[in-house]
Amino acid sequence: MFAIFIREIRGFFSSLTGYIVIIVFLLVNSLFIWVFPGEWNIFDSGYASLGTLFYLAPWVFLFLVPAVTMRMIAEEKRLGTIELIYSKPVSEGEIIWGKYLAAVSLVLLSLLPCLIWYVSVYLLGETPGNLDKGGTWGAFIGLFFLASVYASAGIFASSLTDNQVIAFIIAVLICFVLFMGFDSFAYLPGLKKLDEFVIGLGINEHYKSMSRGVIDIKDVVYFLALSAIFNEATRLVLLSRKWKKRS
Repeated sequence: MFAIFIREIRGFFSSLTGYIVIIVFLLVNSLFIWVFPGEWNIFDSGYASLGTLFYLAPWVFLFLVPAVTMRMIAEEKRLGTIELIYSKPVSEGEIIWGKYLAAVSLVLLSLLPCLIWYVSVYLLGETPGNLDKGGTWGAFIGLFFLASVYASAGIFASSLTDNQVIAFIIAVLICFVLFMGFDSFAYLPGLKKLDEFVIGLGINEHYKSMSRGVIDIKDVVYFLALSAIFNEATRLVLLSRKWKKRS
């Protein structure tokens, strides 16, 4: 698994993929937080908060994370290198978790520079330090878990096809449904009595809960379980492909 992890990390930074993801994530959020005028601009809002980052980042990751994961298995299948990996003493699970941890590491590297914004907002307040520290750190943790689920969903989408574009589209659709779809489904006429339960199935509710600074074990378990489910589904897809080739 570690060898797969190192291979993927090297792949990210030997090409432009890793650099582009980090730069685009930081650039888009920076423009809205510091440059573009309006209510999202921290100077115009007059409030020392990173709320704009935590509102925009899930939407930015919605496209960036699938862009990272779309090639992880699809490209291996297209080039036939997946067979070479199978010839090594690694299981399907180790392949998937190695790739997943590499994608999650890239997400973490994207978030680390945002700590500079935290320090800046911390110092820029009329009263330095007048910042909701619990809510801010909770939102950072929630954002990391949210993007981790996106990564597992993206790898699952990549296992379904050998076309990177199709894998990207499938991943974006899955992530969008997980993030906003359940909130919309909950207000369908026939689901009014189950609205809280349906909303709780989506990522957004658990992300918002963490953003309040409350790190509830049920939210952590939800994110970890969802990532594990997608990774297990990916493993089953790879196993079914192997069985088909043997039959």
